[in-house]
Amino acid sequence: MQICAICGKKPITGNSIQRKGLAKKKGGIGKKVTGISKRRFYPNLQTVKAIVNGGIKRIRVCASCIQAGKVQKASTRPKSNIA
Repeated sequence: MQICAICGKKPITGNSIQRKGLAKKKGGIGKKVTGISKRRFYPNLQTVKAIVNGGIKRIRVCASCIQAGKVQKASTRPKSNIA
């Protein structure tokens, strides 16, 4: 499933619009729509090792949650106590 474990972000639907012609700004008569088809926009999910309920677990989280600091990543290697 393409769902973020933190914020619940999931795929949304939209349209893929095909156009032809030259834009008015560039000296043409304007863009014309020649076709519209359905498409899906997927969230940018990453698999990360995170601390969940005191334990380390792999979860799928969107990049925006990682950047916002909503995920506490687990360290890659435990630190040794040898001085």
